[in-house]
Amino acid sequence: MNFLRFTDLCQKGLVKNKRVFIRADLNVPQDDNGSITDDTRIKASLPCIQMALDAGAVVMVTSHLGRPKEGLWSEADSLLPVATRMSELLHRPVPLLKDWINGVSLQSGQLALLENCRFNSGEKANDPSLSKKMAALCDIFVHDAFGTAHRAECSTYGIAQYVNTACAGPLLSAEIEAITKALSAPKRPLAAIVAGSKVSTKLTILKSLSTKVDQLIVGGGIANTFMLASGLPIGKSLCEPDLVEDAKRVIEEMRARGAEVPIPSDVVVSTSFAPDAIATTKSSKDVKSDELILDIGPQSTAHLAAQLLKAGTIVWNGPVGVFEFEAFSHGTQGVAQAIAQSTAFSLAGGGDTLAAIAKYGLTDQIDYISTGGGAFLEVLEGKTLPAFEILAKRATGL
Repeated sequence: MNFLRFTDLCQKGLVKNKRVFIRADLNVPQDDNGSITDDTRIKASLPCIQMALDAGAVVMVTSHLGRPKEGLWSEADSLLPVATRMSELLHRPVPLLKDWINGVSLQSGQLALLENCRFNSGEKANDPSLSKKMAALCDIFVHDAFGTAHRAECSTYGIAQYVNTACAGPLLSAEIEAITKALSAPKRPLAAIVAGSKVSTKLTILKSLSTKVDQLIVGGGIANTFMLASGLPIGKSLCEPDLVEDAKRVIEEMRARGAEVPIPSDVVVSTSFAPDAIATTKSSKDVKSDELILDIGPQSTAHLAAQLLKAGTIVWNGPVGVFEFEAFSHGTQGVAQAIAQSTAFSLAGGGDTLAAIAKYGLTDQIDYISTGGGAFLEVLEGKTLPAFEILAKRATGL
């Protein structure tokens, strides 16, 4: 994909004294008192900001936070805690500008955080008049928030239409490159793990991947639907019987081209869904009517691990069992460790996936961990994200 990189502009000396508008993802979690509980996203935004400052630019940064009502400022959704934390991390003052849409007064080498972009009426609707006002504030727009790349809003898309130069920041550039490497030009075999509670929420992803991958590993509630489609009993497990035919088609389409959807041969079950539930491992064909499937069994885990160790590329979205409960975490742990040990290029995304990676201390052993949730899923569906689309257009002069 052809797009301008902010890193290249800085290296070529094209940023000095320019007004740079960075769309970051600073949507951090907070407790009931408004205190930030995880500053990972703030820290991830700093390289781009520091790059712009070092290049001698006028630097403006904005982000959304929470779900405020457009047109109304609210303390609960203010970026003030973010500005305070960013100031601590950068060891310099980071003023928060509340009313910024009609003009910002800054000098080269200065930095300001622009208040929550969703306080502006028309932001989510990608209102052209608001987009033009944002574009008028700057010479260079830098999109560095992959988590918002699937949204066509003023601060993610509209501004890029009207600004002089639109480019991708280091975070977004890395996402584009990792996704391209994993899906557009993968080293084979290509294995994809798609797990979650419902087939319906990921059916389009499964259908899209079924035409591309050599192995489509399903887990969680999704696996239960595929087990039912394969004629196996699933007891009272989470399942979507009305999508069994869709699951059958995915299995058949994969088989027709010599690929596979591995179905668990053994599972871990219980009669209740609770952290202290008693776990029983049994053959998949022996699940009783009053049992819940909460994890894959050791044979299935070993089988998947052996296949993942032979893969050339692995895309991972979702744990294969209820890994939050210790008794039902071993399948996910085994799969995660196999991915970490594999020589394959591994790309992981999704909140639960990242939580599992962190739980097992494997963060440094996964080649690329995506920062996007919905954006990552839409890429797996085969969609072209709005942010990618507009940056590609602007790179070719459109």
